[in-house]
Amino acid sequence: MRAAGRSVRARLRDRIAASDPGLLRLTAGLRTVGAIALTLAVLALLGADVHLLVAGAMAAMVATFAIREKQLGAQAVTLALGLPVALVSVTLGAVLNARLYVGDVFFVVLIFCAVYGRRFGDRGTALGLIGFQVYFLSLFVGAEVSSLPPLCGAIALAFCSSAVLRFAIVPATPTGVLLRLRLAFRARLAQLVSAQLDLLDAGPDEMDKALEAVREGTARLHETAMMIQAQLEDGTPDESAARLVQRRIADAEIAAERLGLLLLTSRSAERADTLTLHLPGAPAPSVGQPAAPDEATATLRRDLQALRALVLRAGSGESGTALAHVRNRLLGYRDEENLPPAPAAVQDAFRGIGEAARSVLGLRIALDGPQDESDDTPATARSREELDAEDAAIDGGEEPAEEKETGLRRPTTRAAVQVAVGSTLAIVGGELLSTQRWYWAVLTCWIVFLNTASTGEILVKGYRRLLGTVFGVVAGIILAGLVGQHTWTAFGLVLLLIFAMFYVAPLSYTLMSFFVTAMLGLLYTLLHTYSLDVLLLRVEETALGAACGVVAAALVLPVRTDRRTNELLGTVLDRLAEVTEAAVGQLSGGPADELLDKARDLDQALADLRAATQPLTHPVTPLRARRHTARYVVALLETCAYHARTLAATAELLPTHPSIAADPRLRGAAGRTVRNIETIAARVADEHAAARVETGPSIASLLGSDAGTPRYGRITDRVLRHLERLDEAVVGLARPLGVPMAEPLA
Repeated sequence: MRAAGRSVRARLRDRIAASDPGLLRLTAGLRTVGAIALTLAVLALLGADVHLLVAGAMAAMVATFAIREKQLGAQAVTLALGLPVALVSVTLGAVLNARLYVGDVFFVVLIFCAVYGRRFGDRGTALGLIGFQVYFLSLFVGAEVSSLPPLCGAIALAFCSSAVLRFAIVPATPTGVLLRLRLAFRARLAQLVSAQLDLLDAGPDEMDKALEAVREGTARLHETAMMIQAQLEDGTPDESAARLVQRRIADAEIAAERLGLLLLTSRSAERADTLTLHLPGAPAPSVGQPAAPDEATATLRRDLQALRALVLRAGSGESGTALAHVRNRLLGYRDEENLPPAPAAVQDAFRGIGEAARSVLGLRIALDGPQDESDDTPATARSREELDAEDAAIDGGEEPAEEKETGLRRPTTRAAVQVAVGSTLAIVGGELLSTQRWYWAVLTCWIVFLNTASTGEILVKGYRRLLGTVFGVVAGIILAGLVGQHTWTAFGLVLLLIFAMFYVAPLSYTLMSFFVTAMLGLLYTLLHTYSLDVLLLRVEETALGAACGVVAAALVLPVRTDRRTNELLGTVLDRLAEVTEAAVGQLSGGPADELLDKARDLDQALADLRAATQPLTHPVTPLRARRHTARYVVALLETCAYHARTLAATAELLPTHPSIAADPRLRGAAGRTVRNIETIAARVADEHAAARVETGPSIASLLGSDAGTPRYGRITDRVLRHLERLDEAVVGLARPLGVPMAEPLA
């Protein structure tokens, strides 16, 4: 019974870890709700009225969510600086509230300074956010000079409550966050293996659904790997340890993605196209009935289940003879003589399982330290020796400083000017709608500019906020009617809605806006200002604020979506060329380079591009052809990034891996691919560029080697396969981007 209970708890823990990597959303929700609840409890004991309760709750929420630094010491400094900023802001709000024009001008200046402060990093962003939101708080509760002493006391209490939750009750250190992210990576890796197992068993009618699950699982695993990358510097004791974890995470990600491709190939008549795994909605290749239940297929299914069990125990500290036996069997597939009799494509899948098991072993050593080696087989001992040699070769390196823009070209300066203009328009329009609650339009205008960088992004964010607000008004009407004047019931629902708001914020901006608006309906009820007209006015002010934000973004120092996506596309292509050239150079016998760092820079650039193309791929986009083109280009770039990332990981194995040797011929053969990437980048930067994409013989034929039936794992197989697929994907980019093709050489 105890073992069953532990199993259920472990499955529940893994499910939560996979759905919320690092428990970042859960931590944010609990910390914010806890700070508000503590503030309300103390204020209630002191006999504060409802206005102070609402002000304290809002101040606690702001003091908690505004601070984003990773280190606890930096968080404490920012929180300490934030309190005087909040007190000054609420005081000015109370003083200027009755002075119409002076107050409006100061509000616009405050908004400009708050946005401009983002250039000073997380601390500048937090202090600007606190200053703006607390000034808004003073308008919301109708602060007056006579009420300042108790109001300032409530705000000070809110900051103290936030500190108690942040540092004592729900602390989140970089080391702890990284540990939880590693657990999430393990859980998502196990989920991906489960999806791959379903892919193996799927019938023709189920294939598209199974492939979509593998595609989603691969993307979620990559997302977690990127989150771990962002935490490594602060969450590990030294740089060498950070690079070791980075390497093992990259190995596991690549091995899992490659295993999915091999399983897909084993189900189809021809080798699966890598693009199929990256293009949303792409149909699965033609397949027959599920694999026949012969001995090889049954073994493959059993070993996928064993791999999933091995993944779930990696990093958990569990060990034992049974686990060692499973690990040894899977690692044995890396030796040719251990492969079961089966078609070549199925044998490739067994090899892929062996490589995935090796990556899990490396991940376990990196996370748990040295392991018991008493049950090792020769194949396992060889894998350990390779991993130990790779670990010894890992060293730190410095990243080059990036050139930064200045003046009005600096994003923070441009955004500050834009939001100041948009807020001015929102104040004027908001006053025409309501002289009492005009600030809702300003708040919306401010919010749609946060974490956006182009007119299209602002338009999509404004649309989502308006949609969430409309549905939130309906929910607010229902909740206000149910709660009536039951103060503490209303506050309980407010806490529940705030938790939901923070928990879903990274997933859906529309849902977050829905919960915010429903919560506001309850707050208006508590302040005895609730009415249907007030909530409808909220919708009107939200629409006005979003419209003002879009107008300001479109007319004042505009950054068109096309321009931004082209800039980011150029960055992705530059990073792709750097990774490819450096990896091929090392595979050709050149000097070692910081390949994994370059590969992660490529991944980050691609993530930025993917986010920037959301306005082009959004379902409401009227330009259907453009939407399909944007999706296709991003999918092709993800395919290129996968092959480049794999080449980089393979190149770093050269000093230690016995089955991989440098081949000087690669540099010349892959030169065409690098030139084509640079040609496409030049065309993106200048549509009048005259260069053309080169086509011609395959890279294998350029090497003059017989790559038809190479030994698996040799450079003539794995490296050539990835180079050829990368070359094909780069050439495929030319057509949707309008880059002309050169006539193939005879």
